[in-house]
Amino acid sequence: MKKEIILSLIALALACAIHAQSLPDAPPTRLLAQNAAPQTMAVSSPQVSQSPSDQHPQLTRKEAEQLAIKNNPRVSVGRLLALAQHQVVRETRAAELPTANASITAVGAEDGSRISAGALTASRLFEHAGAGGNFTQLITDFGRTKNLVASTKLQEKAQNANALATTEDIVLATDQAFYNALQAQALLKVAEQNVSTRQTTETQVNQMTQNKLKSTLDLSFADVNLSQAKLLLLDAQNNADSTMAALDAVLGFDRQITYDLIDENTALQPPPPDVDQLIQAGLQQRPDLQALNYDQQAAIKFSHAEHDQMFPTISTGGTAGIVPVRPDQFYTSNWWGGIGANVNIPVFNGFLYNAQAKEAAIRAEAAGERSRDLRNQITRDVRTAWLAANTAFQRLSVTSALLNQANMALSLAQTRYQLGLSSIVELSQAQLQQTDAAIGDTNARYQYRLALATLNYQIGATP
Repeated sequence: MKKEIILSLIALALACAIHAQSLPDAPPTRLLAQNAAPQTMAVSSPQVSQSPSDQHPQLTRKEAEQLAIKNNPRVSVGRLLALAQHQVVRETRAAELPTANASITAVGAEDGSRISAGALTASRLFEHAGAGGNFTQLITDFGRTKNLVASTKLQEKAQNANALATTEDIVLATDQAFYNALQAQALLKVAEQNVSTRQTTETQVNQMTQNKLKSTLDLSFADVNLSQAKLLLLDAQNNADSTMAALDAVLGFDRQITYDLIDENTALQPPPPDVDQLIQAGLQQRPDLQALNYDQQAAIKFSHAEHDQMFPTISTGGTAGIVPVRPDQFYTSNWWGGIGANVNIPVFNGFLYNAQAKEAAIRAEAAGERSRDLRNQITRDVRTAWLAANTAFQRLSVTSALLNQANMALSLAQTRYQLGLSSIVELSQAQLQQTDAAIGDTNARYQYRLALATLNYQIGATP
C-alpha cells in the first residue's frame, strides 16, 4: 500500500513538472477601444499582425471589409439607387425653371379653306412657312413645387443613408464570415493536433500490447479514440472549406479563393460599462434610423405639397416668331409675338385634392411610427449585444482555465497510464475532456470577437 502511494506521488510530481514546462503563456487580455466623441463612437476590434505564407494569399479582417465594400453587388446597388434619387431631385426642380421650345412649320393648303370638323381652334388654313419659339415660367403655386423639391431632397438623403446602412450590413456579414472561417481554421488545427496525439497514444499502446505489457482491450480503446479523432478532423476540414466559401461569397467573388487568414493577437478589454451611452450612440449613428427619419420628413413635405394643390397656380408665357412665306392679304407683318399670364384656380374635382392631402398626411404619420418602432428596436438590440459581449468576455477566462486544467489532467492521466496506475478508460476520458476544452477555448475567443463586431454594428459605428 505504501509502495503504491509513493509511486502515485512520484507520478504526480513528474506530471506537474512536465506540465509546467509545456504550459503556454496565458492569453493576453483584450482591449476594447472607443472614441470619446459620440458621433464616432465605435468598439474597436483588434488589429492584425502579418504572418508569412507561401501557399495562399494573406487576408486581414480590414482587407476583407475593403474587398467586400468594393466588390459586393449589394453595396453597388445602394450607391446606384442613391445616384438615381439625385436625378429625381433634378426632375422635380425642373418645374421651377422656365420651359422654352423652338418650332419650324411649313403648311401647304388651299388658302382660306377651313377645317370643318374635329377641332374648336382657329380653323382657317393658309399656305405659309414660319419659325418661332415660346416659353413658360411658373411664377408661384403657393409652395407646392417647393415642398415637392424639399421632399425629393429628403428622399435622396434617406437613400444615401440606406446605402450606408447596406454597407454596414455587408461589413458585419464580412466580419462574421471572416471570424467563422478563422474559427474553423483554428478548430481544424485542434482536430489535427488531436489526431496526432491519439495516433501517438495508439502507437505506444500497440507497442506495449506486442510486448505483453498491455491487453488488447487497451489497444481497442486506443483505436476507437483514434477513429473518433479522424472523424472530428473530417468534420473540421469540411467546416473550414464551407466557411471559406461563405467568405468568398460575401467578398463578391464568383469563384473559390482560399485565403491564409491573419489572426488578431492584440489584447481585449471588456465592453464599456455604460450601456446607456452605447444606446445613445446607436440612436445618433444608425444609418437605417436616419433613413427613416428622412423618409418621415419627406412624407411631411409631400403632404404639404398635396395640400397646396388646392391653391391657384400663376404662370406666364410668351411666344415670338417670323413668317417669311405667307399670303400678304392675311398677314400684316413678318413678325408675330405675344406675352401673357395665366391663373389656374381649382374649383371642384370630386374631392380629389382633399383625399390626396389626407392620404399623404396619414402616410407621414405612419412613417413617424416606423421611426419610433426602429428606435425601440435599436435600444433593445444594443442592450442585447452589450450583454452578449459581456458574457462572451467572461467566458474567455473560464474556457482558458478549463483548458489549462484539462491539459494538466491529460498529463497526469498519461503519466499514470504509463506507470500502470490507471486504465485506458481514464486516459481516454482525459483526452476527450482536453479536446472539448480546446474547442471551447477556441470558440470563446472568436465568439467574443463576433460579439464585438455585432456591438459595433448595433451602435452604427462607421466601417
